Amino acid sequence: MVKLKNVEKVYRTESIETLALHDINIEVEKGEFVSVMGPSGCGKSTLLNLMGLLDNPTRGEVEIEGNPVKSYGDRKMAKIRNEKIGFIFQSFHLINDLNVVDNVEIPLLYRRESSSKRRKLALSALEKVGLSARTKHFPSQLSGGQCQRVAIARAIVGKPDLILADEPTGNLDSVMGGEVMDILMNLHENEKTTIVMVTHDERLAGKTERLIRLFDGSQVD
Repeated sequence: MVKLKNVEKVYRTESIETLALHDINIEVEKGEFVSVMGPSGCGKSTLLNLMGLLDNPTRGEVEIEGNPVKSYGDRKMAKIRNEKIGFIFQSFHLINDLNVVDNVEIPLLYRRESSSKRRKLALSALEKVGLSARTKHFPSQLSGGQCQRVAIARAIVGKPDLILADEPTGNLDSVMGGEVMDILMNLHENEKTTIVMVTHDERLAGKTERLIRLFDGSQVD
């Protein structure tokens, strides 16, 4: 599904150069559930940004479904992000002025879908995360766990092949975190969605099929 070959990422300013990732070689197979762990600042979020085509490597190559993306223009990259990749963030990133169902519809606004089809897909996604009764609520009226479920519904509404989850349970207590993890496990098992999840929780990582560890920007055994 996604492959990183000899990837290096360097951030430069006028006064400093920071090596965020060094010599990364990772393959994630279609339908696999992979977790990424490591201390803060080791490059986990940078890794997801490269996999999600939100950033470009300084050196090396990123492939999506066997196709190198370095030659793609901005329009092509945006199309892949919108149609093939769903993003889940620790901080939810919901729009407070929109109700739940309108938040979930946002990725579909960039496709040529009718309003009725957008609404049907959004309601279906909310049903999968157990929020059919909260469609007209606003984020301020929801718990943290419910907000994260809305964020998951938004990530899956376009039926992406790959979900990238950056600390999806990081702001939640253990009970709510467990509920969110159950949703991800169901997506993986029942819909064969490929998932790459950054986490600090060894218990959650143990539920995934494979663990990638990073330390100071490098892969470790």
